[in-house]
Amino acid sequence: MREAIVEFLSRFLSPHVVTFLVAMLPIFELRGALPYALTLGKLPLAQAFPIAVLGNMLPIPFIMYLLEPGTRLISRVAPGKRFVDWLFARTRARSEKVRKYELLGLILFVAIPLPVTGAWTGALAAHLCGLKKGRSLLAITCGVCIAGIVVSLVTLGIKEIWALILGVFD
Repeated sequence: MREAIVEFLSRFLSPHVVTFLVAMLPIFELRGALPYALTLGKLPLAQAFPIAVLGNMLPIPFIMYLLEPGTRLISRVAPGKRFVDWLFARTRARSEKVRKYELLGLILFVAIPLPVTGAWTGALAAHLCGLKKGRSLLAITCGVCIAGIVVSLVTLGIKEIWALILGVFD
């Protein structure tokens, strides 16, 4: 499914725009945008990194400020309430470090490039833990930048290893 979305977007848009859009999407975020940009998109790191960070961070202030009124609205119907309860329970279960270490925990939560630990979930965790929005936004930005460094190093390392392997078989 993820590959199909990226492939579809790549047919019509430049690698810069695809990187930005993929970084905005939940689940993909920067963790999907940077590998695309550095491999299939063939963008240099100096271009890919800021585009992915900006794309990943663009939805976060909206999420943080619209989360409470949005969840109240969605929770008015039974399926919406079930979804909100499920999402909040899942996030609470994964956000122990955020509760314990607050902003430092939020940075680490977002920085670890694993599924369901990105900026979107970090914004939700900050809300559930009652952290201040402005400071949380700064912490999430720091976490996204750290995750970007880790993802870039891993992607470029794998790319280099593949180049060496393929060079052996030439």
